[in-house]
Amino acid sequence: FRTPDDAAQRTWQTTLMDRGYDVTEVRDRQYFNSIYFREPSNILYEIATDVPGFATDESVAALGQQLKLPPWLERSRAQIEQLLPQINA
Repeated sequence: FRTPDDAAQRTWQTTLMDRGYDVTEVRDRQYFNSIYFREPSNILYEIATDVPGFATDESVAALGQQLKLPPWLERSRAQIEQLLPQINA
């Protein structure tokens, strides 16, 4: 699921907690913020914000031309790139 911003996400977090769901703290995912909760059948749901968005570290025109990784995955870049299929544009 998605929300436009952090305030809307906090509203969802509070609403879900008030209804008895175990909701995570906000997780910074670099391009958006996420909260997670499980419903009674144990399915994991994510509610992510639209902001800051994917154009934070490259222009909209350049999106998808390079693999962008969050800082905590940069040390694994070589391993990750080896697992990805080659894409020829």
